[in-house]
Amino acid sequence: MTVKRFIILSISLLASTVQGAEDPRHMIVIDPDHSHAAGVFSQQIPDVSNVVHVYAPAGQGVTDFLDSLARFNHRAKNPTNWKIESHITPDFLKLMLEEPPGNIVVISGRNDVKIDRILSSLRAGQNVLADKPWIIDSQHFSQLEEALNTAGQKHLAFYDGMTERFNIVYQIQRELMRDPEVFGRPLTGSPSDPAVKLENLHSLIKFTQGKVNLRPPWFLDVRQQGEAIADVGTHLIDLEMATLFPNQAIDYKHDVKILKAIRSPIFLTLPEFERLTGAKEWPAFLQPSVHNDRLEYDCNNTALYTIRGIHTAISDRWDYETPGALSDSYLVVYRGTRATIRVRTSKLENYIPEMDVIPNAGENLTAALESRLRQLPFPNLTLRQNGREIRVVIPAEDRARGGSTFTQLVEQFLKYVRDPRTLPSWEKPNMLAKYYVTTTAVDLAR
Repeated sequence: MTVKRFIILSISLLASTVQGAEDPRHMIVIDPDHSHAAGVFSQQIPDVSNVVHVYAPAGQGVTDFLDSLARFNHRAKNPTNWKIESHITPDFLKLMLEEPPGNIVVISGRNDVKIDRILSSLRAGQNVLADKPWIIDSQHFSQLEEALNTAGQKHLAFYDGMTERFNIVYQIQRELMRDPEVFGRPLTGSPSDPAVKLENLHSLIKFTQGKVNLRPPWFLDVRQQGEAIADVGTHLIDLEMATLFPNQAIDYKHDVKILKAIRSPIFLTLPEFERLTGAKEWPAFLQPSVHNDRLEYDCNNTALYTIRGIHTAISDRWDYETPGALSDSYLVVYRGTRATIRVRTSKLENYIPEMDVIPNAGENLTAALESRLRQLPFPNLTLRQNGREIRVVIPAEDRARGGSTFTQLVEQFLKYVRDPRTLPSWEKPNMLAKYYVTTTAVDLAR
């Protein structure tokens, strides 16, 4: 190829890239059988077409999704302007792949088939924003690797729905832990005294305007939905890697070791199941787990593992209904040589994530904390002493900066869609590491 021809070709490719970045993006939604799909569209998205193409089988999931978008369009404050092109058919995936009208696919729903849909979309040349979890068992790990490789080969953006990355409290926790004057160095801990503690508690029964949010019956089948650590546990593990090793690649083959994992069930009666799902009898796929007319839902997990030698204890649990709970509970604790830094979301905090710095014996950290907080891009942070604990007070105006975590997730993903080369190199290995932890723990617990 001559130099002149090479220059002309390079300019042509650059022009097409810039033009592509300016064109409106078109969104496709596949089988939105989970409320997180609607969360993506809770606000109008800049540089994205207001036409949303929905491919799904008939059912409650797609009905709820369409109802949600209709409510967004007709609300009094900041209404959206989504226009829906519905393709409701049992062959929804085949139809989408034959005539894809967009370049971004949003996937949220059944977890057992999610990686198949992700991989099919990437092969068809679509960028993918998929809700967690991408896989729920180790037999699909090779498909996860193939999906990530396909995205790289085709220069496509992929993103896991890790909304907690954008929670201001965890962002502040990460920054404080990077300060040796505040946190010191991370402790490694031991199997009997882990240095990191990650916990969450979710309630199956949740309400909207006083009514129970119905879940699809398959949600109660761990073969379709996944056990707790394979599902909601992904958030905690993702946060740990980003907090302990920000912007670093984790090699699951060398950096991660699963030491122990167990699981335990909760039990549901048929009336409880009906209240939760609307179904009046046990579906056939759940019959093997029904004993004495009670469903044994093997969803809860605890595990002990190390990442680069740091011992971590994780607990992911579901309750049928948590008395008095207004939301899910979280506990994220890191121990360092100078302090322990804790984020807790529970009834004690009115289900608002709050962070406390607990100095080790003999440490006075107030001045170092004040100095570090002044360097953060959140201008209204203050400290409040409560015995040994120091609360980092985060006012509402700082929490609201940047919009909802779903909004920030979509904005970040679209940056990668515009230029997939900006996707950090650590995203792929850390996706593999995250799902290696979850699926290996599930295997060990079984």
